[in-house]
Amino acid sequence: MKASTIYLSLGSNLGDRLANLQAAQAALLPAVRTTACSAIYQTEPWGVTDQPLFLNQVLQASTRLSPNRLLAYLKELETALGRTPTVRYGPRRIDLDILFYDGLVVDSKHLTIPHPRLAERAFVLVPLAEIAPQLRHPVTGQTMLELLAQVDQRGVSIYPSQAVK
Repeated sequence: MKASTIYLSLGSNLGDRLANLQAAQAALLPAVRTTACSAIYQTEPWGVTDQPLFLNQVLQASTRLSPNRLLAYLKELETALGRTPTVRYGPRRIDLDILFYDGLVVDSKHLTIPHPRLAERAFVLVPLAEIAPQLRHPVTGQTMLELLAQVDQRGVSIYPSQAVK
């Protein structure tokens, strides 16, 4: 099986948020190899707003895992990195979401690709447009820059104290 290009969203708003993102990126190996990563952004919570601010980042990566196996792998990593069940959109130590998997469109009971709400979320679109501005959404045909222009970007800012890479 050839390697597929994927885009993942990473988020954290509990504990040492920066360390959580770094640990998640390191834990992706060897099954997922990062090829590009956005800056880290501090963002206001989405959905449940009465919770700490998030740190978010988007990665471009390659994997030989199938979409369903990738989802299972990411859920296993979240648990290993300390994520515990909570309310939907609630606070979490780590959140790993599949945004895109090659140009696939998947709509099953457990997995939807592209991520169904990415076009509504500035905290995903800002870092995604940073690393893949001309990437086209396989359903709408719009680029990430075009999608980004349609959302309110207030509440999304570069995290000032991120480590220099």
